[in-house]
Amino acid sequence: MLEEGHFYFNKAADVLDLSSKIRAILLAPNRIVKVELVTEDDQGQLMHHFGFRVQHNSARGPAKGGLRFHPSMDEEHATALANLMTWKTAVVDVPFGGAKGGINCDPYNMSEAELYEVTTAFVRGIKEVIGPTMDIPAPDVNTNAKIMGWIMDAYSSYYGFSPGVVTGKPLQLFGSPGRDEATGRGVMYVLDEVLKDQGSSIADVTVALQGFGNVGSHAARLIAERGGKIVAVGDHMGGVCRTDGLDVVKLIEWAKDHRTVAGFPDADAFESSEVVTWDADVLIPAALEDAITRDNAGDVRATCIVEGANAPTTPEADEILHKKGVTVVPDILANAGGVTVSYFEWAQNIQQFRWELDRINQELEKTMRRAYAAVRQTAREKNLDLRTAAFVLGIRRVSEAAISRRYVKEQI
Repeated sequence: MLEEGHFYFNKAADVLDLSSKIRAILLAPNRIVKVELVTEDDQGQLMHHFGFRVQHNSARGPAKGGLRFHPSMDEEHATALANLMTWKTAVVDVPFGGAKGGINCDPYNMSEAELYEVTTAFVRGIKEVIGPTMDIPAPDVNTNAKIMGWIMDAYSSYYGFSPGVVTGKPLQLFGSPGRDEATGRGVMYVLDEVLKDQGSSIADVTVALQGFGNVGSHAARLIAERGGKIVAVGDHMGGVCRTDGLDVVKLIEWAKDHRTVAGFPDADAFESSEVVTWDADVLIPAALEDAITRDNAGDVRATCIVEGANAPTTPEADEILHKKGVTVVPDILANAGGVTVSYFEWAQNIQQFRWELDRINQELEKTMRRAYAAVRQTAREKNLDLRTAAFVLGIRRVSEAAISRRYVKEQI
């Protein structure tokens, strides 16, 4: 995954004609932290995990990025995702750098008490390198508002009341209205902009989603509310489809109760892997990395892909899709709604003043549409695809910020 991120970076760096020295500087993380976590399970037996936090770049502000609790989490994974966060925050022009991290645990096989112990042990291990003006974690895969609340409390026990240390917190712990649905809402806004450019609208298209967690479910609901037809959804346990459109509200309730869309009674079943090549106008990959590869990209039938997940498309697949004429809205633009509303939450915490939901959604819409317009303009000016244009825009903004902070003889 790290190599894939570097591939996209270097492709954009070629457009900017960056030297090898500057590329190395921009790619290198500022700090990598690995901590050993030894805790007890409910039977008093030792559990052994490792936690990671990679702070990639802070030229534009405090490091920002999610915490992923997943068995596959490791240093390389965290580094690759932190790298993407640096360009993502720059593309939507919020005052953050990039970070990422997590724990190599499996929350589905842990009790809540065990998860709490591992989480608070992780905070003890990284507390010196996070904080409201240093690094602000947020939810990611298998983490949620409750876990962010635990992190805030554990950190505050050392440094005093500090709601700004994390975002994505429960509302009663000074989280922000609209944060839970922010990434999915951002996906919807960007899709709307793409379709406008194509002379269409959300009400005119059919949509297939790979993944139905936080991002996928909210994106599906908001798209359906605007008249879009959600015809297929696949997750880790199965897929469901309906030609005339799934009842998204009922599907969300089913998925909450069963932790999967599989078995939903008002639909037909299919193998979840087939959703990537479903006969739909729009495909939204909203699960984990590498969903679209060289093995299935040639069979993709959607004419537009909006990346709700991080790094769902491999470079080989991206090239195949580009040759097929598929419009791909990259992750560092499409799923940036989450970090945008995280910025709003952080700003509210710093100000100790709560914004109303209407204001948050209006500011999010303005930010996402403006970011899409900036990427589209870069793409048109330099004759680039949207992914390369987004990287060019992000790299340029980070580079300009870095130069502005210090005296340098060599310009970027």
